[in-house]
Amino acid sequence: MEMKRDETLSALYNLILNPGTRDWERSLLLSAKNALEDGANFDTQLSKLEADLRPLALRNNLTPDVTDFYNKITNTGTADTPFDLAKHSIDDPVYQDSAVFAGGCFWCMVEPFENRNGIISVLSGYTGGHADHPTYDQVSGQYTGHVEAVEIIFDTRIIQYADLVELYWQLTDPTDASGQFQDRGNQYRPIIFVKNKQQRQIAEASKQRLADSGKYNKPIVTSIEFATVFWPAENYHQQFYKKNPKRYKRIERSRRQFLTFQHLQAKIRTQLNRITKKT
Repeated sequence: MEMKRDETLSALYNLILNPGTRDWERSLLLSAKNALEDGANFDTQLSKLEADLRPLALRNNLTPDVTDFYNKITNTGTADTPFDLAKHSIDDPVYQDSAVFAGGCFWCMVEPFENRNGIISVLSGYTGGHADHPTYDQVSGQYTGHVEAVEIIFDTRIIQYADLVELYWQLTDPTDASGQFQDRGNQYRPIIFVKNKQQRQIAEASKQRLADSGKYNKPIVTSIEFATVFWPAENYHQQFYKKNPKRYKRIERSRRQFLTFQHLQAKIRTQLNRITKKT
């Protein structure tokens, strides 16, 4: 995607005002905006800004919205496609419902749910904390008490809440309260957020069945909590698996390998328990 002068100035202005932009990023963006407004050569100034941002971009260490901008000016990825928040809503309360799950990095929690029949929309975001409008930097720095999570809107005629809970167990390590897989920290702790008593009953019954199954030799520590405000994450994080397929596959592969090994252990443990009971 080739950005034009007016479009670039508008993007720079919005990023400068964006509270999620880091101070050093803002200083670079402000310098570029001022130079363009003073008549500097567009291509030269954009190339300079790209070079200034490149070292952190290569380390995946730019804030999400600045990453979106960097992808635009370098014509990489599809991060310029905005997530349509207007479509993430319950339009038919009779046949639609929502569910919220936290299970490590939300990048790997979207695809498994989104590709199931009956799923209308999956939104990555932050919940369970004490601050309004949290940013990725604030959550990853553990300053707000939020966890990374996904909010799922689904058609109850096709898929039930209980089905989503069962899928959730397959995607997470319910014995790890300090994070999930390579993602460490309180912002990655596993939580099932319930919106009413019915969801709580379903989730608690499912958790108890898992604990009674003997699949794990450690306690099931995934907590079940009532849902609070769900704050959408920055556009960069939405449907990450589509925007950054190579990076997503690397992360997802490591996660899947751990789960495959854990599930194999659980299967063996269950079979041994059955044999022990028979004898």
